[in-house]
Amino acid sequence: MAAARILVVEDDSAIRRGLCDALKFSGYQPLEAADGRAGLDTALTAEVDLVLLDVLMPKMDGFTVLKELRNAKPSLPVILLTAKGEEQDRVRGLRDGADDYVVKPFSATELLARVAAVLRRSPERPRGTGKTTVAGRTIDLERREVVFEGGEREQLSEREAETLGYLVRNRGRAVARDELLQRVWGLDPRGMHTRTVDMTIARLRELLRDNSANPAVIVTVRQKGYMLASDGCDDGGAS
Repeated sequence: MAAARILVVEDDSAIRRGLCDALKFSGYQPLEAADGRAGLDTALTAEVDLVLLDVLMPKMDGFTVLKELRNAKPSLPVILLTAKGEEQDRVRGLRDGADDYVVKPFSATELLARVAAVLRRSPERPRGTGKTTVAGRTIDLERREVVFEGGEREQLSEREAETLGYLVRNRGRAVARDELLQRVWGLDPRGMHTRTVDMTIARLRELLRDNSANPAVIVTVRQKGYMLASDGCDDGGAS
């Protein structure tokens, strides 16, 4: 079973790094964000199993992030981290949909116990995206293959399936090349000049038999990035 991915949204770099180290040591896969806006963007675009969310942060406070997350991903578990500890803040957080809260200062042992407890009682969410049909092509990400209307099949490499899966999960919006580099390849796009993403998209279009001059599956959105055509429907559960 894959390690749970936990997003740490905390503006204090020392606390954030300590939390990430403790999570990694305990077998989790941590992601991190240094402010509320970055945290919300990551939670909305990445596959995350739980969010550790600080309340007092720059750009967007934790309560606002929580409300946005509840609108977009109502089943995503969230544990609030607060330095205040006043009853009204705890009540507000729980009322707004937080699954639990931890009052600073807290021990790593306590936090990890709460993380494990919240994950245990949270409903199992599928990590895959099942089957998706777009322009007459059935994309099966679990099998890493594309099935055409005539029954012919094309196999996808792991990276090709990951790239296509990210576009499937973010259907309806253009995904920038830098975002794909960061989320799929795990690379920091700052200062990086590479054609890796474009070459992968070109290969996917070839496998999907998608006309690069007038694509029907993976659309190029000018000055924004790539987007999966919106006429498909899922046969499996999307997270």
